[in-house]
Amino acid sequence: MKKKYCFFDIDGTLTDRSTNQVVPSALEALEKLEENGHFVAIATGRAHYKADLFIKANGFKNMVCNGGNGFVIDNEFVENIPLDREGCIKIIEETEKLGYGWCIAVDDTKDVYMTDDLFLRQVGKRKEPTRYIIDDTLDIHKVEDFYKIYVAIPKEEEERLTTKDLIGHLRFEPEYLMFQPDNKREGIIKMMEHLNGPLEDVVVFGDDYNDLDMFSPEWFSIAMGNGCQDLKDKADYVTDTNVNDGIKKACEHFGWI
Repeated sequence: MKKKYCFFDIDGTLTDRSTNQVVPSALEALEKLEENGHFVAIATGRAHYKADLFIKANGFKNMVCNGGNGFVIDNEFVENIPLDREGCIKIIEETEKLGYGWCIAVDDTKDVYMTDDLFLRQVGKRKEPTRYIIDDTLDIHKVEDFYKIYVAIPKEEEERLTTKDLIGHLRFEPEYLMFQPDNKREGIIKMMEHLNGPLEDVVVFGDDYNDLDMFSPEWFSIAMGNGCQDLKDKADYVTDTNVNDGIKKACEHFGWI
């Protein structure tokens, strides 16, 4: 059996969104994949410090994280690339001129930094566990690394921020825009280069719009039955829903387990 390099999204693919727990049959399938000599990794947009908790809790040891800018092999944190510094500074400068609050992550922790409490007054606290650090002496021009930026600009006013396309961005909440890496495909390529593995032997599993990037013609892509239609249209194969043993069924269908 030819070795496959399997990459799995977390939310809605490995986990049941109603419980946030890994679907038991998916965990069983991943264990069997490794027993059969295949390479198993997580591919997530989560920052390393958050994703690390997930993989350790579930017995995984490899992952592409931070939206593709970081990766871990055998529990070793190999790389974590920050955002483009110049682009980040331009976005923050325009954000201030427009009168919106902002905060930034400058390391691999739950800490975010701001010069005042404007972001909190405009948006309130994020749903994610976050420690807010207000430092009125903070000079963004002296910050070495930016890993995330949060801008308190509502969805209906987003186009006012003309610099927003300088950095990849996502919106999970209507109240604020989040700038972070969104390039799982590139993260997978870097990991495969590190492993000296052929790209044609990569298999990716996903369910949502943020997985579209990693559904590449360079390898084989499997969409979950509960996935969005755009992803299903781009997939090489559509399996059953994740909670109806979709991962296990796909792996059995192709003879990997």
